Amino acid sequence: MSDGFLVIDKPSGITSHDVVARIRKVFGTKRVGHAGTLDPMATGVLVLGINNGTKLLQYITEGKKRYLATIKLGFATVTDDKDGKVLTTAAISDIEKVSDAEIKSNLLKLIGIIMQRPSSVSAIKIDGKRAYDRVREGEVVELPAREVTIYSLEILEISRAEGAIAIKIDVSCSAGTYIRAIARDLGDVLKVGGHLTELRRSEVAPFSIEAAVSIESISPADLLNVVDVAKRILPARVIDLSEKSELKFGRSLSASEFSGIGIAITSDNELCALIENKNSGAQPITVFVKE
Repeated sequence: MSDGFLVIDKPSGITSHDVVARIRKVFGTKRVGHAGTLDPMATGVLVLGINNGTKLLQYITEGKKRYLATIKLGFATVTDDKDGKVLTTAAISDIEKVSDAEIKSNLLKLIGIIMQRPSSVSAIKIDGKRAYDRVREGEVVELPAREVTIYSLEILEISRAEGAIAIKIDVSCSAGTYIRAIARDLGDVLKVGGHLTELRRSEVAPFSIEAAVSIESISPADLLNVVDVAKRILPARVIDLSEKSELKFGRSLSASEFSGIGIAITSDNELCALIENKNSGAQPITVFVKE
């Protein structure tokens, strides 16, 4: 069985789960997961874990993301994107009053740590049910705001046509940030409504779009080695054969030099365990080494 990771350039029109289903067939395993959902409309980097790679996905999911997006001002939708039912349409005279300076000022205010209310069609669960499923069934959903970080936000272009304003942005942000919410909130503060018309994820740290492959051409040759990826996302500790044996039986090692969670590997690049300093030693959290 193959263990590792794939970096897919997801096309629009399919869900992240659709991608997972295809990869399960290619690799002949049900143990496939992804590091962060992309909406059907969205394209770009989708990182998949295969077999033991799934056990490391949470450490990729928690990392930095980067997006290229287009916001359209003048309309608000129920989903905060172009696929949703239009809720409000601003008068052309109100749209024309919105200046480029106002747009730039309000977007640049978002850089840093902010409180953001997730989109109502997010994958967040409410009483065990995804928010987007509740919205599709006709419920009105408003999720509580939570802290996210916008590391950078660059305005690439502002254009005006057909009673609307289109703004192209490049955003680097923390996990849990909703770009649709940026579009919604900008429309709200400018009192003309806003939604997202394009979204492309260009990075899921440490993977960029340049490393991504098309789902149509995917093959086992595209699988990234699980240890090579693990060393890119977590600190590594090289262990000897006696320490490997201890981990195999779930026993602790001497404390690691790094704090937090890391990986224990052998000198020949075998991934043995996820370890974390607790009490007086490095305890195994997940053990990979076989009997």
